Amino acid sequence: MNYARFLTAVSAARNPSAIRMLTELQLRSPPSLISLAGGAPNPNTFPFQSASIEVKNGQTITFDETVMKRALQYSASSGIPELLTWMKNLQKNLHNPPTASYSPENGQMDMCVTTGSQEGLSKVFEMLINPGDNVLLDTPTYSGTLAALQPLGCNLINVPSDQYGMIPAALKQVLSRWDPSEIHKPGNTVPKILYTIPNGGNPTSASMTTERKKEVYELARQYDMLIVEDDPYYFLQFDKPWAPTFLSMDVDGRILRTDSFSKILSSGLRLGFLTGPKPLVDRVVLHIQASTLHTSTFTQLMVSQLLHSWGQEGFLQHIDGVIRFYRKQRDAMISSADKWLKDVAEWHSPSAGMFLWIKLKGIADTQQLIAEKALEKEVLLVPGGVFMINSSDPCPYVRAAFSLSTPEQIDEAFRRLSSLIKEAL
Repeated sequence: MNYARFLTAVSAARNPSAIRMLTELQLRSPPSLISLAGGAPNPNTFPFQSASIEVKNGQTITFDETVMKRALQYSASSGIPELLTWMKNLQKNLHNPPTASYSPENGQMDMCVTTGSQEGLSKVFEMLINPGDNVLLDTPTYSGTLAALQPLGCNLINVPSDQYGMIPAALKQVLSRWDPSEIHKPGNTVPKILYTIPNGGNPTSASMTTERKKEVYELARQYDMLIVEDDPYYFLQFDKPWAPTFLSMDVDGRILRTDSFSKILSSGLRLGFLTGPKPLVDRVVLHIQASTLHTSTFTQLMVSQLLHSWGQEGFLQHIDGVIRFYRKQRDAMISSADKWLKDVAEWHSPSAGMFLWIKLKGIADTQQLIAEKALEKEVLLVPGGVFMINSSDPCPYVRAAFSLSTPEQIDEAFRRLSSLIKEAL
């Protein structure tokens, strides 16, 4: 693939930081090397000496004085090597991407650590999207994605979706306004990017079927598009086997995939991963070099120690426990919805994620209802409009999260919501 054609002028102009390259060279050098090159501060002047962190299973993560000095210091912009190696092995075992064996110039699978998947997403968008570009996505979608895309001055084009995600026939219809033969002509307006959340989408909790993914991927091949597979809820799929990913189907090297530890290890640690063709991942790393430098070394070392102590089997056992919790929460919310909302709303039971997307009957727009009336009833949900390309358009939906509240609180919240809707009708 010709990756150069996808890059913005800003991304194409990025060059490696000489200082960052020296820092990373020093990290790979033997202890006998005497370096006067780096601008790293002396860790002996830092006030922190050691740390011991207890894990729920009884394990302890220990940073002795030597490890603590490394944890408090600068590290490689792509991520610390042992964490990257562990994650690359996990990706290969979970997804078996065809590109793992490719040469770098042909789109070999590569990875970098990002400060949450949000950093990966925003840097991918800034790498690929010029003002005026046409970008395809299925809305309603994650409000953070819209916040990252809209200032770039691109044209956001909605592809209709349902409870099973993006509808391939609808995508084909949207794309029919362009001729695939125009793709490589200067000044063409054919979309280069398609964005989707394939599992447990935020806010809808929609999950794309395997067949739909195959059809969408084939359309991406036909129009030479990149697919941004934003998959923070991959590990919150309630039923096994888990759905095959776009990454697992990627014979061309056209998938940029973001993963997150926010939903399964910690949202505050801010650890995410970008997986994709090496030529594009390298561009994102150059942006990291010029912005955040790297994700917290302390955070990376802490999580790396945990993952290495667990191994992949232990990690997936932990995931099973997380899934059991969210499945139980989902069931509680569906039970309460059936009890209180059957006459005034409709919904689909999610197979992944942590949200219920609820359409209120007889309510044209939920914005005013939630903003003005819901607090009076002491119940709060997110009005659906914030997940739309044009947030001012009327929207009859609300998003309810089942992640934090107890089943008893969920039940009482839906009782209050039912009363609120009935008063509004």
